[in-house]
Amino acid sequence: MATLATLAALASLAPPAAAQMRSEFQARCEDTIGRTVSVLSSRQDGYRIDNSRSYHDLTRMKGRLRPGAYVLGLTHTEARVSIRVGGQLLTDPGSGYECIAPRIDVTLWYLPIVVYVGREFAPGSCAYQEVLAHELRHLHTYLEYLPAAESRVRAALAQRFENKPLYARIGQAQSLLQREVDRGWMPYIKGEMGKVEALQAAIDSPQEYARLGKVCAGEVQSLVRSTRKKPS
Repeated sequence: MATLATLAALASLAPPAAAQMRSEFQARCEDTIGRTVSVLSSRQDGYRIDNSRSYHDLTRMKGRLRPGAYVLGLTHTEARVSIRVGGQLLTDPGSGYECIAPRIDVTLWYLPIVVYVGREFAPGSCAYQEVLAHELRHLHTYLEYLPAAESRVRAALAQRFENKPLYARIGQAQSLLQREVDRGWMPYIKGEMGKVEALQAAIDSPQEYARLGKVCAGEVQSLVRSTRKKPS
């Protein structure tokens, strides 16, 4: 992960005595200020099944399809990341440094997931069940990916902060920490959350679309042909 210049600033501004032995200020920081804390949690906000939209609507919602392609079902959500930054500070006017024991609270979640199945497919029919089963693969991929992303982000935070205070010139520690979070950690975590889309794309393989076109004795393909030119 790119932690930008901020990480280097926070790491390199330790009091000069750090190279040899702990200064009195370092001892106070490390022994009394408390441990750094990274609190990371994820939550699931549930899902619902929606049969109100036509597959024409779903095709428009999906976007970026090859010409002539259509979407029979769609699983939609949006990833969210929240990071709060704080921490206890100690200052040492004599050396001109301060230390901070960062507290970083990270929450990962998805907006409530909506599983759409085109309204042309009657609930309970063979075609409906096949389309729904396909979309439930997408749903379960989202649900299973979130704890995996949480685990990776937690490990990265633990490696970075190592349960030790960070040092900076007086008046700079909080702002440098916030900058590191904004410019380094937030993009990194959003990137981790976004990796699920590659897994989702793999589910929508040409082979899977070809399979869906043949299931239920061709019921899906026949229904699409019969409604293709009708208004949604």
